[in-house]
Amino acid sequence: MADPVAPPTPPPEDTEAKGPSKSELKKRAKEAEKAKKAAEKAAKQAELQAQQAAAEDDFAKDFYGKLPLNQSASRPRRQRTQIKDLSESLDGHTVLMRCRIQTSRAQGNKMVFLNLRQRADSVQALMVVDKENISKQMVKWAAGVATESIVLVEGVVKKAPEPIKSATIGDVELHLTKMHLESGIEGRLPFSLEDASRADDEVETAETQLNRVLLETRLNNRVVDLRTQTNQAVFTLQHGIGALFREFLEGNGFTEIHTPKLQGAATESGASVFKVNYFKGSAYLAQSPQLAKQMAIAADFERVYEIGPVFRAEDSNTHRHMTEFVGLDLEMAIEEHYHEVMELLDSLFLSIFRGLRQKYSKEIEVVRKQFPADEFKWREGPEGTLKLTFKEATDLLVKDGVPREVLDDINTENEKRLGRIVKAKYDTDYFIIDKFPMELRPFYTMPDPNDPTLSNSYDFFMRGEEILSGAQRVHDPSLLIEQMKKKGIEPESMKYYVDAFRMGCPPHGGGGIGLERVLMLFLKLNNIRRASMFPRDPKRLEP
Repeated sequence: MADPVAPPTPPPEDTEAKGPSKSELKKRAKEAEKAKKAAEKAAKQAELQAQQAAAEDDFAKDFYGKLPLNQSASRPRRQRTQIKDLSESLDGHTVLMRCRIQTSRAQGNKMVFLNLRQRADSVQALMVVDKENISKQMVKWAAGVATESIVLVEGVVKKAPEPIKSATIGDVELHLTKMHLESGIEGRLPFSLEDASRADDEVETAETQLNRVLLETRLNNRVVDLRTQTNQAVFTLQHGIGALFREFLEGNGFTEIHTPKLQGAATESGASVFKVNYFKGSAYLAQSPQLAKQMAIAADFERVYEIGPVFRAEDSNTHRHMTEFVGLDLEMAIEEHYHEVMELLDSLFLSIFRGLRQKYSKEIEVVRKQFPADEFKWREGPEGTLKLTFKEATDLLVKDGVPREVLDDINTENEKRLGRIVKAKYDTDYFIIDKFPMELRPFYTMPDPNDPTLSNSYDFFMRGEEILSGAQRVHDPSLLIEQMKKKGIEPESMKYYVDAFRMGCPPHGGGGIGLERVLMLFLKLNNIRRASMFPRDPKRLEP
């Protein structure tokens, strides 16, 4: 049997491998690019997650935000600073204060400027992002807090690189490190404090249209209106008048008294009193503390004064009348002549005028920015205050062209005219008229001893408007009853008052001053409602 045939021997294998094809290279390049993009995406995702984690873990989160409601749960007794006390001497010091945000202005996302206010004082503050204390989130939050919100801030006092004109404190600024919201606002403000602080002339002459805030709008939103720098100054001055009134009288032997405002009878005329229900009868709101002041003199107090509310039921919708105002009243025993009282009242006013000029010049200047006016003038030389009799005053008006037959009384229009005449002739805004006709005065006024048609009474004037009415009072019961009957008042209806004089009473006199009217005229505010915190007139009982 033949041997099988062997298969042919294969040719020797090529030992050198062939390289990848072009298509393979392209495929590999695409896969590498894809992997690179995936890596970049993953890196970006990781960075974003890191940023989000950092955002969630805000390193400044404890340095800002809304405070819990203050229910007096703790009292750490941390020292607070007032804006008015900031100065270059505190440069570098850390201070803590509560204030309102008056304005805020963000610059990018890393800085915000704030104007912080306490009463009439303001300071510029700024908050800048850094790596340790202030985050972007903190700056963003601070820039978003509504104006007029109340915040608790902590910061470092720094000397200002240049004078700051937008704040009352111009030599330093506050670099904030902490800011917490203590009380925010709900809804929108009825007007901006910037608009409410403008003078009328500024609104009228501005090249661009500016908002004018009307008096009615102000009074309807009085809480916001009272925050303006002007109103803070106005009511600081109102306080000053009351304080100076007290200071002078305390220094002249007067005792402060407090008298009832509910009375069983009208003190002057029934037409101008508020009648109120009083259990099963009626009572009247006091037009003045007149009766009680006189009874205090009969009770041997000699010199008394009172600061309290006065009510007038007069439907007078004028620039100078209110249905409730603050009365500054005084009464004093007379040794010889009623001019003792008139002269003391004159000294009182001069003391108040000087005190306002010396102690409150800053506030007066603030008010003048919004209500420009000539400085109030009074005679300070040896000639003393100008004093005219009623006849001399009417003679001046007649000489100026007013018919004498209309001058049985001096009405509001002629009062102002007389004020202009006196200012032009004597260069004073303040003067006194003495010896008014008896028919113009209330029943308790003492008649002139030589002419029973005249009275021992006087009015004081500022800028041509009456601010005080006063007189010697009748202290004899027989004459008092006679005069009550002449005025149509039944003596029996005021028995307790008349009886006070039956027990013996020294001659006496006094006067009543309207606080708001003095303030209005000293500053020339042009409307008494601006001089009353919450005015009451025939059309307004709230707020």
